[in-house]
Amino acid sequence: MTNPTTITAPEGLPFIEIVREFDAPVAAVYAAYADPLLVAQWLGPDGYDVDLESYDLVSGGHYRYLHTNPAGDVFAFRGSFHTVRPEELIIQTFEWEGMPDSVALESIRFTAGDGGAGGTGGTGGAGTVIRGWSVFPSVEARDGMVQNGMERGVVEGYRRLDALLAP
Repeated sequence: MTNPTTITAPEGLPFIEIVREFDAPVAAVYAAYADPLLVAQWLGPDGYDVDLESYDLVSGGHYRYLHTNPAGDVFAFRGSFHTVRPEELIIQTFEWEGMPDSVALESIRFTAGDGGAGGTGGTGGAGTVIRGWSVFPSVEARDGMVQNGMERGVVEGYRRLDALLAP
């Protein structure tokens, strides 16, 4: 069984919050974010191939990756890592090249234990809560991401991350 993923997109605000608890320590969850070989195993929707063209998770680093769906359609994403504090915080930009010029600013915070997620899991303090915030340049840009499969990619990707973190 996996923990639920809570995605909140308040009406009229160019903002998305994602909260997810994992039944694994912060170090393991962060490692799955930091190691490109692990990232390629869990990032994105089920059934899509992932090609990490670049992935340099350091302050000032950058990334670009391609998702290819079973029909052969390719979706490219890129951004820069502004601040990286291992096992604590990632601040990055995010752009789907299918919606050029709509760059979101994202913060991803890693917290041990229940971390205030409102009881989404039941780790008894041994797990990790990831809380992500994305701010888009407009409500239309935010809605475009939501309407183009963002939720599916996040939920299915985190489900595969659960499997990757399982003992």
